[in-house]
Amino acid sequence: MHGFSALDRIIGQVPARLVSSLRTIDIGQGSEALYRDQLPGVLATLARRARVASVTASSEIEGVIVPDQIRAENIIEGRTVVLRTRSEQELAGYRDALDYLFQQNWRPLNVGLLLHLHRLLFGRTAADGGRFKQHDNVVVDRAPDGSTTVRFRPVAAARTEFYVHELVSRFRAECAAGVHHPVLLIGLFVLDLTIIHPFEDGNGRVARVITNALLADAGYGVVRYVSLEQLVADAADEYYQALFDSTKGWHDNEFDPWPWLTYFVATLARAYEQFAQRAAADRSVGTKQDRVREYVQRHAPAVFRVADIRNALPGVSDPTIRLVLDQLRTEGVVIADGAGRTASWRRS
Repeated sequence: MHGFSALDRIIGQVPARLVSSLRTIDIGQGSEALYRDQLPGVLATLARRARVASVTASSEIEGVIVPDQIRAENIIEGRTVVLRTRSEQELAGYRDALDYLFQQNWRPLNVGLLLHLHRLLFGRTAADGGRFKQHDNVVVDRAPDGSTTVRFRPVAAARTEFYVHELVSRFRAECAAGVHHPVLLIGLFVLDLTIIHPFEDGNGRVARVITNALLADAGYGVVRYVSLEQLVADAADEYYQALFDSTKGWHDNEFDPWPWLTYFVATLARAYEQFAQRAAADRSVGTKQDRVREYVQRHAPAVFRVADIRNALPGVSDPTIRLVLDQLRTEGVVIADGAGRTASWRRS
C-alpha cells in the first residue's frame, strides 16, 4: 500500500523531532511493566477513566455528543440500558468496539475485523453497519457560512474492498519483516485506511479504535491508561492539518507521510509523558490531601477544574479533592468561579 512504499523510499529523511518522540515512546514502553507490578490499583483507575475519555472524545470529534456528562458516563459504564437518541446509540457503539478490541482475542488483523468493528459501531442504531461504502465519497471542510471545500478524495467505492485487502496484507508483511519501527507502520496503516475511507460513515472512529488495538498489540499499552482520542480532540486542528498535509499526492504515490507520522508519533509520546506524570503523582510522598495541595499550588493550570485534579491524581477521591479546595479557598490560595460540577478554580 502507498504508505509503506513511501516509507521505503524516504526512510533516510526521518525528521529529528520524530526521532526524539520515538525515543520518548520506547523509554516509556520500557517502564510499563514496572508500573503494572507496583501500581496495579492506580492503573485500574487510569484504565477506567481513559475508557470513558476515549469513547466520549472520539465520538465528539465526529459531532456525536451526549450533553449530560453523568448520563454519558452511565452509558459507557453500562448502567443505562435505554438509549434515547442516535448520539447515545453511537456512543454505546464506540464503547462496544473499544471493549471488543481490549477484551477479545481478535488477532491477527484482517479485513473481517474492520468490518466487525464498523458493525459494532452502528450495531445499536438503525444504520447498516459492517459493509463497505456503496457510493464514492469525498471529505470536505465546512466553513461557517455553509460553503464547503474538498479536503481529499478517497478511493472509489468500486476499488475499496481491493484496497483494504491490500492494505491489511502489506501491513502484516511489513510487521513480520521487522525492518521499520512498529509505531511508524501503525501510523502509516491508519493514514492509508483514513484516505481509503472505506465506509459511508464512521471512518474516523474505526481508524481511531483500531489504532488503540494495534498499538497495544505491539506492546505500547499506554493506550489503555491514557486516552489517545482525548489527545486528538484537544488538538483537533493539528490532527486535521497533519492528515491534510499527508494526503496530497497519495493517489499518485507521490505524497509526504512525514507530517502525519510526526504528529502521530508526537501524540503517542505525549501519552507516555502523561502516563509517567500521573503514575509519579500517585507514588509521591505524603497523604492524599498533601498531594492535592502540591498539585494545585505547583502543577495545576492557572484555571482548572476538579476533573483536572482527578485525572492528574488517580486514586484520590472527589470528596478529598473538594475538601482540600475548600481549605485552600478559606486560606485565600484559590478562588472558585461558579458552583457544583461546572465550577472552575483559579489560584489567587
